[in-house]
Amino acid sequence: MRRNAVDVFIIPHSDPHIGENIPDHWKIIPWLTGFIGSAATVVITDSFAGMWTDSRYFLQAEKELKGSGFTLMKPELPALPDHLAWLQANMEPGRTAGLDGRIFPVTAFRKLQEKLRGKNIKFITDFDPISEIWTGRQPMPFSMVRDHQVAFAGKERSWKISKLREEMGRKGEDLCLLTSPDDIMWLLNIRGGDLPFNPVCYSYALAGALQILLFVEEKKVPGHIAAEFDRFGIVILPYPETEGMLSKITDAGTILIDPAGTNLSLYNSIATRLKIIEDISPVLHMRAIKNPVEISNISLTMIMDGVALTRFFKWIDENRGLVPMTELSLSVRLHEMRAQHEEFVGPSFQTIMAYNEHAALPHYSASGESDATIGEKGILLVDSGGHYSGGTTDITRTITLGSPTPQQRKDFTLVLKGHIALANARFPIGTRGYQIDMLARKPLWDNGLNYGHGTGHGVGYCLSVHEGPQSVSPAGNRTAIEPGMLLSNEPAVYREGEYGIRTENLIICYEDEETEFGTFLKFDTVSLCYIDKNLIDRSLLNEEEISWINSYHSEVYEKLAKDLTVEERSWLREKTEPL
Repeated sequence: MRRNAVDVFIIPHSDPHIGENIPDHWKIIPWLTGFIGSAATVVITDSFAGMWTDSRYFLQAEKELKGSGFTLMKPELPALPDHLAWLQANMEPGRTAGLDGRIFPVTAFRKLQEKLRGKNIKFITDFDPISEIWTGRQPMPFSMVRDHQVAFAGKERSWKISKLREEMGRKGEDLCLLTSPDDIMWLLNIRGGDLPFNPVCYSYALAGALQILLFVEEKKVPGHIAAEFDRFGIVILPYPETEGMLSKITDAGTILIDPAGTNLSLYNSIATRLKIIEDISPVLHMRAIKNPVEISNISLTMIMDGVALTRFFKWIDENRGLVPMTELSLSVRLHEMRAQHEEFVGPSFQTIMAYNEHAALPHYSASGESDATIGEKGILLVDSGGHYSGGTTDITRTITLGSPTPQQRKDFTLVLKGHIALANARFPIGTRGYQIDMLARKPLWDNGLNYGHGTGHGVGYCLSVHEGPQSVSPAGNRTAIEPGMLLSNEPAVYREGEYGIRTENLIICYEDEETEFGTFLKFDTVSLCYIDKNLIDRSLLNEEEISWINSYHSEVYEKLAKDLTVEERSWLREKTEPL
């Protein structure tokens, strides 16, 4: 920093694609600080080194930063503002801020500029001291591209490309820059294995009226797929040439980019003669609406996943106290049970296997140091999911080990009431997620309880388990929920130092009926796994809620039974008997 006259160095937990899952090559903050959480920003000066993360990771960060020289900053506390406010208060006028524009989103840079406006701050946006000092850095990931067959995708790549071009033409866009590998995988009916928990290939794409330039390492694309691409005007170019190509464009007038998903270096490389149109990627909305083939495959995938979960929970039920169990060993066993199916691609996120007080941490991840031994009593929360050729799953179940306390049963039942309320929601077309979020929270609010995360997120199709643009959250997302959208339904309650409870299923939106007041929509719950009746306080449920639970359990048994052994069916029958 001194050698380059940089006074402040700002490092986000990010990669060039501004994705949620990033490869080891770009895990700068874990290498620098020891903190392995998925959300963080580091600020370094000549006399200060601080890291900001959100409340999910406070306890974890305090442990992992110990002895690192980095100070954990908690923006919820008045004395410790977020990193932007800290920079505004502590950067002297005329100073220089350095950052690596390859991993800095355009929107984040604009917020930084606005916060420091009036201070005459100089920005160096190609500052990369990390590459010089990080010895033994992991190389960029390499995995082969594979075809995602139409039997799973539901639509040919030619159809998808045509629809993208129709949307571009409607909005007067000559070019569309796709920076999300998820968008590119969906559009071209391919998958890869470059990112943890997300079956994608590191790539960029530039879509035009006649060609699509695909920036990817050529060796990753098998010959038969490359030949197929050639038929549809998909030109493969080296991944590092993306910026250079953007700077040379002369035959187009407009280009669409998503500033939240485009890094600053790419943005700055766009030829100055091009008019930049800013909006979310049109492919993001297209892939959020699952087509009939995808919806049919999702139903089959839920059966595969439900069978694995049934066998997993049965094994716990029958071996607890007889076989040593820990959070990590149970995570491995669950993975093994999912992997028995030939369509299983891999886990869709790091399994949250959380026992007792660990379950009070919404994004807990067991490690060698924290790995808890599963005892004879208490609460076990299991949040897990898998990628299959025919869809992606994300499901949470909370079970009791031994006899639950009255408070545990009440908390569980209030969460379940909220879950049922959202599952049963009926709403007019055009409704946003934030408008129905309180349905899941009201039973908790009525009892002075709440949870600090969203109620639901969009889910990909053999792609990222967290997919936009739809969500169910108080955050105020303006995207309307539409038929074909797949979301999670996961209300919760957490009692710090004691336990956490979360019940999560995936729900898909469909048209219910047309009335004189317009079209109304509903949800269909597609996840299939029993809900622990031992944690239910029946006295807190009304008849409609009891009917929902009984109907859901009947569906779980009927859909899973044919793929279970006689012994497994008998066990599941008991778990799904009517209340």
